Amino acid sequence: MSTAVKTTAYGTGSGLLVEPVEGGSLADVEPKVLRDLLAEAGFLLLRGFDSDMDSFTALVQNTSTSTTLDPARDFYSEVAQKVDAGFDEVGLHTENGNSPFRAHVAWFFCEKAASSGSQTTVCDGYRVWDAFSPAAREAFAAQDIVYSRYVSEAQWRAMAHHLLGKTKPAEEIKVEELLALASRLDGTEIVPQEDGGVRYSFRTPAAGTTVFGERLSFANSILGPSFNYEKPTITFADGTAFPPELLAEVEEVTARLTENLDWQDGDAAVIDNTRVMHGRRAITDPDRTIYNALSYIEAPAA
Repeated sequence: MSTAVKTTAYGTGSGLLVEPVEGGSLADVEPKVLRDLLAEAGFLLLRGFDSDMDSFTALVQNTSTSTTLDPARDFYSEVAQKVDAGFDEVGLHTENGNSPFRAHVAWFFCEKAASSGSQTTVCDGYRVWDAFSPAAREAFAAQDIVYSRYVSEAQWRAMAHHLLGKTKPAEEIKVEELLALASRLDGTEIVPQEDGGVRYSFRTPAAGTTVFGERLSFANSILGPSFNYEKPTITFADGTAFPPELLAEVEEVTARLTENLDWQDGDAAVIDNTRVMHGRRAITDPDRTIYNALSYIEAPAA
């Protein structure tokens, strides 16, 4: 039995607060309703539902075609990983956005909210692109950007294990299988290293289309963190660095348009990871428990 929902505006953009009409579980939210709301809003905050790890996991699985992961985090359910990135503020980014394996949707479940600080931040890439100066839009439209960095053997194996549908143990996966996965993706080059790790480069637009449509969104990881990884090198496709004045505009516009998700116990959030960047305010109360999941969804019919 599906749970009927009602929506109200959340924040200053198109985000939505989604609540049950007469109670109900996260697990029973209708998948098509959720996807349609996400296409409209960019991000959703689900509040007031009966919620626990099992219902959150069911919500993710019911709505998605498959799940993926951050290979540096541990699993706490079939899909959920605990959010753990120190105590400092985390810059805006899309999950796995500096790799060729960016998920369509980022999910969050707040089991226990902090008493202060540590809000998740969201920034709609549609609004950012529209707010840029003509010069900034021209600069980012003129050429792609490139991320490059080293990834350890344990991390690429964990990612490949998941991308291959968990069909074989991570330790049995050969680097050639990772290379085969990457060969299907435009703009990706992976070079095996002597220590078993890999070094990759990934070329992608700074502003691209989304899983839901053709409108350009500035959704990327230019400002993002590297808590569990080597910090990537990020340049334009021709190898040149971003001009300081361009980065300053990115920082000013995104800061102006960034909104907070103010967590309550039992909340869940759904973010279009192809459109909306997210981050985190500094943690002032470490007594908090938030989980993250990543997934792919079926793109709407053209």
